[in-house]
Amino acid sequence: MKKVMKPASLTRRTLLCGIAALPLSACAQRADVRLVPEATGLGASETVFVASNRVFEGGQYQDTRQEMLEFTRFAVHIPPDREMGAVRPGRRGRDADPSTEFMATTADRLGAEFPAALIAEAHRRGTREVMVFIHGFNSTFGSGLYRTAQIRHDFDVPGVAVHYAWPSAGHPLGYAYDRDSALFARDGLEALLTEITDAGLNVVLIAHSLGSGVVMEVLRQLRIGGRTDILDQIDGVLLFSPDIDVDVFRTQATRIGELPQPFVIFTSQRDRALTLSARITGLRQRVGNLATPDEVAEFEVTLVDVSAFAGGVRDPLNHFAGATSPAVVQILREVTQVNNAFEADRTQQVGLLPGTILTIQNATQIMLSPVNMR
Repeated sequence: MKKVMKPASLTRRTLLCGIAALPLSACAQRADVRLVPEATGLGASETVFVASNRVFEGGQYQDTRQEMLEFTRFAVHIPPDREMGAVRPGRRGRDADPSTEFMATTADRLGAEFPAALIAEAHRRGTREVMVFIHGFNSTFGSGLYRTAQIRHDFDVPGVAVHYAWPSAGHPLGYAYDRDSALFARDGLEALLTEITDAGLNVVLIAHSLGSGVVMEVLRQLRIGGRTDILDQIDGVLLFSPDIDVDVFRTQATRIGELPQPFVIFTSQRDRALTLSARITGLRQRVGNLATPDEVAEFEVTLVDVSAFAGGVRDPLNHFAGATSPAVVQILREVTQVNNAFEADRTQQVGLLPGTILTIQNATQIMLSPVNMR
């Protein structure tokens, strides 16, 4: 007699087990910061400033919280032998491989000289813009640092790279801790933006996953606090796979009012991490896997749907496909006028980005397609 398999029931226990098991292939190689001066000159290098409210202890930034911000400047080695979008950190306990692994070649603790150092780097690059990257769930200090360098390098961002390293547990079972830490991180990000804008520099905010919630909360509290001086110096916002409940996002955006422009949200129907997040938080949809712009139609946002693309080799959950998929990175890198397109007539976006465009009220959705890619 043929045995009939019953479908497994979906419980909190199975969800927690799923969250624990699925990311293991991506997280087995934890991104500790390895300082290897000998790697200087063996690949590309990116200067990354870090503002962190993680406790520094035992020669490493930990997952524990502190109220004050500490500032550091790193030179990050970009290995020459890697797929675009990929970040492979070196592992402790074995020799470093500069040809394939990210690592730091220099590290300088900064204090009150942080604004002056930032201005000097901006002058060296010939820019007045700072790219601030805010990491997401399950991020170690090193993984956020290296991801910041990868984004600046692969997308050829013209601004100075700054990483805001809020205290994530850096563990697949640390979701509750990370959600609390994301709330804890709000004032630190506001303090960082104050430092940057007081130095006369403009900001582009780039966030991933839970980090997107930190950005939305800070924009909201800046508006409530009447800090239009800071808001006016934000040149754009890019949210990758935002792990935010749609209703929460709507209330945040409504309170913020006029959103910084361009305001771009990368979404994917293949994002398994957000699917799990939605279920464990009550089967609620997340902004990062919106299928259409209907629920955010009243806001001036651009949704870039990357569902047609899988994440890169180190992104098995497709949770960061906008930055890890080599194909997506190549498309966005080649479209040198994409920022102008987001700020100008939206009908011009079709000619710049391969895919289908849909506009509902104030929101635009671009469904990226691999068709006609070079």
